[in-house]
Amino acid sequence: MSEYDIVRKSRLVLKGEKPNKKKKKDKKKKKENDAEEPQKDEDRIVHGGWAKIDNIRDITGSVAIEFGHKTYVTALDNGLFTLGMPHNDGDGPSPEEILTAVPVNDTKVAFKSGYDKYLGVSKDGMVIGRADAIGSLEQWEPVFQDGKLALLGCTNCFMSVRDSDDSIVVENRTAGPNEFLTIRSQKEKELTNISEVPVEEKGSIKEIELNYVKKFQKFQDKKIKINSEGRSGLKRAREEGTLHEALLDRRAKVKADRYCK
Repeated sequence: MSEYDIVRKSRLVLKGEKPNKKKKKDKKKKKENDAEEPQKDEDRIVHGGWAKIDNIRDITGSVAIEFGHKTYVTALDNGLFTLGMPHNDGDGPSPEEILTAVPVNDTKVAFKSGYDKYLGVSKDGMVIGRADAIGSLEQWEPVFQDGKLALLGCTNCFMSVRDSDDSIVVENRTAGPNEFLTIRSQKEKELTNISEVPVEEKGSIKEIELNYVKKFQKFQDKKIKINSEGRSGLKRAREEGTLHEALLDRRAKVKADRYCK
């Protein structure tokens, strides 16, 4: 009976045919391969490769500010901002919706529009992009809490969208649904931990001032004009995040800036 059982369980092998050996599945190897495959970021795919930022260190370089779902802050040619039209799945922000984020210090950032102007706050609470340098009005503090983000302006009010005309404004001192937003970037998160420093701000305080003088000077007499006063105030301004404003003031005193009247 035992010999019959052996014959019955074996597969019929024809003459000249080599029996196939059963390959054992390597479950361990399969798990390792599954672990190596990166998980797809569905949210990033839907937004055309633009991922959600959840840390201030990642707010640098090209970014877009999103209110709601796939609708972004758009720069207008008059220096104002509005909420753009909704995008389709898989589409990223349009060129006029892409801003350049510049770290100011550990808690604040500045944003530059495609018109090469920094975003600030007007007296009537409108978000405007008309400044050539970063001053106190052009500094924004990202506030992260409970997985939500809001941008606090210099007036201690948060950026939001005005329902009546979709204008971008800074009106409310408390952050609610209208103030919650998302900042998106195309960069990989592991590459954004190092803050991007503008070329003009690399080097010593003296070199930084010279870089900005060369960038903005009128050069009517083809001579570089640098304020001869001490630079201790510039060092303090850099620590406080007001370096651009201080440099502009110094250039204004010697009338060495094409934007100074």
